[in-house]
Amino acid sequence: MRVTCGTDIIEIYRIRESIEKLGEAFLNRVFTENEIKYCESKKKQKYQHYAARFAAKEAALKALSWKIEDKYSICWTDFEVNNNIQGRPALKIIGIDLKDIENIDVSISHCKDYAIATVTVLSK
Repeated sequence: MRVTCGTDIIEIYRIRESIEKLGEAFLNRVFTENEIKYCESKKKQKYQHYAARFAAKEAALKALSWKIEDKYSICWTDFEVNNNIQGRPALKIIGIDLKDIENIDVSISHCKDYAIATVTVLSK
């Protein structure tokens, strides 16, 4: 068994500034349609949710870096953060061979100023 982990933290204002400055170009480059729909439903707290998903994608890249030969062969939207029925975040990943991955666990959190995520990967 192999366990790898990735963690990322980001200031929420950086995501807010990118969205306000670049608008849909930024949103569509970084987030999937499902993620945008979810975050926009959070109204005043939408930037916290966008930042948390951004951090989860960064953490996933770090945890799975050993599986990625060329970081330019994947894009932000190859990672999608959804919530399961219990409200726990889960990662959907495309563009990476996951056949030897047994489990991927993601934890995200945010407050007024920061969002943080940790991704743990269990593989054969």
